[in-house]
Amino acid sequence: MSFLKNKTAIITGAGRAVLSDGRCGSIGYGIAIAYAKEGANLIITGRNKEKLAQGKEELERLYGIKVIAAAADINAAADNEAVVKEVIKEAVDAFGRIDVLVNNAQASYSGVTLEDHTTEQFNLAMFSGLYATFYYMKACYPYLKETKGSVINFASGAGLFGKYGQSSYAAAKEGIRGLSRVAAIEWAPAGINVNVICPLAWTAQLEKFKNTYPDAYEKNVETPPAGHFADPELEIGRVCVQLANPDFKYMTGETITLEGGLGLRP
Repeated sequence: MSFLKNKTAIITGAGRAVLSDGRCGSIGYGIAIAYAKEGANLIITGRNKEKLAQGKEELERLYGIKVIAAAADINAAADNEAVVKEVIKEAVDAFGRIDVLVNNAQASYSGVTLEDHTTEQFNLAMFSGLYATFYYMKACYPYLKETKGSVINFASGAGLFGKYGQSSYAAAKEGIRGLSRVAAIEWAPAGINVNVICPLAWTAQLEKFKNTYPDAYEKNVETPPAGHFADPELEIGRVCVQLANPDFKYMTGETITLEGGLGLRP
């Protein structure tokens, strides 16, 4: 298929990760695969250079697209605007346009209660998630306005419903959700579509958590109502492909919640 041929997408937090059975084990990389299958050229970002390099090699080899692997770590000690502007410059220099921005990157300390959270731990979640989303959206705006592009941000049920030991993560995700609603209203006249996905996917990180801390996993992780976790590529990635469709305009400022990959609920 070539739904996104000649279009350019930036996907943050898209280093390659695989499950023990060899399937895709990262939401960001799953989205990258789905976009690559549709012919999009990609800029994938992340903190792990090795995982980015592996992803670039595999995506270019299997799907015949061009991929830029840009190491970018948004954190409390960095000049974050400069980091993001360099990623955007690489994208525009290579492809001349930006059609889709997918803000997937997020790091946090899970399982740490609010009273035990340190400022450093809280900053990790806020900078890697909320601030990264803010900086990328600002920097991409002129190019998305030109292409009448799409922004796809990621929130979470941890913020919507509350999850034990997820205070900084939930705060970052709810901040992203609020930011996205405002951007959807402000940017709609420019033809930019802004949406939020709240996914629950089976990832390599979650698999490792289950295998390493089985008791904690049983106490803190619930299987979605559909009976299974969403597949990063086949379900979450395909939703992101649909949201990049210029003919698809979801209700301004609404949130899409993906439960097990079997349904979209406003």
